[in-house]
Amino acid sequence: MDNLTFRYSVLLVEGLQVTTESIFPSFILLLMVYIFIMVSNIGMMIQITADKNLHQPMYVLFYNLTLNDVLGSTALLPQLLRDFLKDPSERYITYVECVIQAYCLHLNGTVSHTVIIIMAIDRYVAICNPLRYPTIMSNNMVVKLSAGAWGAAVVLVGILIGLSVRLSHCRSVIHNFACDNASLFKLSCESTVINNVYGLTFTVVLHASSIGSVALTYLKIAMICFKRKNKATNSKAIKTCGTHLTVYIIMLVSGCVGIFLHRFTVYAETRKLSSLMFHVIPPALNPIIYGLQAKEIRQRILNVFRNKVNTK
Repeated sequence: MDNLTFRYSVLLVEGLQVTTESIFPSFILLLMVYIFIMVSNIGMMIQITADKNLHQPMYVLFYNLTLNDVLGSTALLPQLLRDFLKDPSERYITYVECVIQAYCLHLNGTVSHTVIIIMAIDRYVAICNPLRYPTIMSNNMVVKLSAGAWGAAVVLVGILIGLSVRLSHCRSVIHNFACDNASLFKLSCESTVINNVYGLTFTVVLHASSIGSVALTYLKIAMICFKRKNKATNSKAIKTCGTHLTVYIIMLVSGCVGIFLHRFTVYAETRKLSSLMFHVIPPALNPIIYGLQAKEIRQRILNVFRNKVNTK
């Protein structure tokens, strides 16, 4: 392979720094997590698709979340598992594959926030305006909102990655365990001012919208619960919102730390672990938190296990 081909077509992925003794346990752990993510999320999608009783606004949003988790995990974890089994000097990826992976991972992160914004609104209407919920959050409205969430993410991430692709690159090492936008434009020796301005603006607007909508809707829910003073209703609302908020905070913190530490090379490994958490922990917890808390889904899962026990 000549140097020209290597420079412009093939990149070396730095990967995670794992000791020789930890490679096999890390591989097994990550493989188990990936299998769980795929089985639980795809299982949830099949259940929602197959059962007409689950064709309701809340479950349409669950479906969007699980679909996004499957796409994000598939874009990252198989390649990461493969790299665990390779020598660090042989972790190559083509430039085209790198761009596709970066697009998919940023799309995954963006859709995670846009869908959660819709879910926060859905929970607010369900708890604070239960009588108007069927009118406001109809299936048609939720489908439109979901399409808007995906459409906006597709376009905005497309611009983000497109600004990096337009640059020529004079370096051949991805200083990360996977490709992302920052890693792409750091390959270039050209000015990346436009990339930084758009990237920071996009990130700030996305996160501000996400944090603002979640904080506002959950604050209003808390105020409504305080005024009603109905222990049973308040307990259910706090339990539901509390678990949702926990997953959101984990996703938000790990994502923000990963973005922020891209500016400080001394914290490279911390940044990598934080980014990995963003793409692993929420997809593993979402089916448990969102799925099992839904009475209809929980009941169907219990029925499946009971039928298996009875057949034995």
